[in-house]
Amino acid sequence: MEIRMVDLHGQYLRIKAEIDHAIQSVVDSTAFIKGKEVKQFTESLSSYLGNAHVIACANGTDALQIAMMALGLKPGDEVILPAHTYPATAEVIALLGLTPVFTDVDADTFNIDVSQIEKKITRRTKAIVPVHLYGQCADMDPILELASGYKLKTVEDAAQSIGATYKKSHSGTIGDIGTTSFFPTKNLGCFGDGGAIITRDAQLAENLLMIANHGQKKKYHHEIVGVNSRLDTMQAAILNVKLKYLDEYQRKRNEAASYYDKALKGVDGIGIPARAENSTHVFHQYTLRATRRDDLKTYLQSKGIPSIIYYPVPAHLQPAYRQASAPEGTFPVAEQLAKEVLSLPMHTELTEEQLDYICSTVISFYRG
Repeated sequence: MEIRMVDLHGQYLRIKAEIDHAIQSVVDSTAFIKGKEVKQFTESLSSYLGNAHVIACANGTDALQIAMMALGLKPGDEVILPAHTYPATAEVIALLGLTPVFTDVDADTFNIDVSQIEKKITRRTKAIVPVHLYGQCADMDPILELASGYKLKTVEDAAQSIGATYKKSHSGTIGDIGTTSFFPTKNLGCFGDGGAIITRDAQLAENLLMIANHGQKKKYHHEIVGVNSRLDTMQAAILNVKLKYLDEYQRKRNEAASYYDKALKGVDGIGIPARAENSTHVFHQYTLRATRRDDLKTYLQSKGIPSIIYYPVPAHLQPAYRQASAPEGTFPVAEQLAKEVLSLPMHTELTEEQLDYICSTVISFYRG
């Protein structure tokens, strides 16, 4: 049987008529930039997220950069972030001349270790960026308490967690600003690049919108330095369709995750994903901790099962961030995770037959 890491084709076929109609409508209108579908999508996503302000942009990395710009951070300001994350989180911090300050992560949830944050705060610290990794939220209440006490800003990197909730609040709507990505493989993905910035602060929303649009409210009247970052109409039209199915997609991912949990729990050498009590999990990835991880990956590949390592090099050990990083051994959990994490196929089209084959293959590797 053919097993895909992410089956975008199968997902498309289920809603093909709606997607094709949405695309054709944009082609017919020829309003490829700032068409009505963009406004429709931001309004629909706002409603989904409990009426938070939503500003669409070109991708998730831009969303992070625009968020940092809107907070008025200055070169040299320090921003705290987890060491186990995709480097885009640190990338935008460095691009703006800010200083990334890495922190270790929790061994169970893989999210930022809240107990490590306060010792990283200095007089130059201005923001904390909790990353809601793999589909569940970081522990936001103590993070917000620290931020309030030290007068810091919080920017949620919710690129992998759209639809998840933390104590009934939607991921991305809890801190000062939230950011997300609509990269095709995301739980809510378009057919190219896309992203959004989220906030409950109306004034901040206005500033974010200006920055994303060349720093202007009125055309040719530029009030601040901005960037050119927009979600094109075609992608917005596709997202309008897929947003209607997002809760169904999350349910299917959780069903697949529960199947994995039941089959793999108790297998020596395997640690199944922990589920935080204060957050739902939307399983952007189903990520194991595995002994002999690299050998397992090779074995799975030989049996026709894809898997991916997210992420093989901790952010603080990436050459790009060497000046701001700490030496090897500084963040033991992040460094150990880099040697053990392995993500199994996770998407909306997984069948019971496929799940059974994947699980039995993993088990056969460890039990012989």
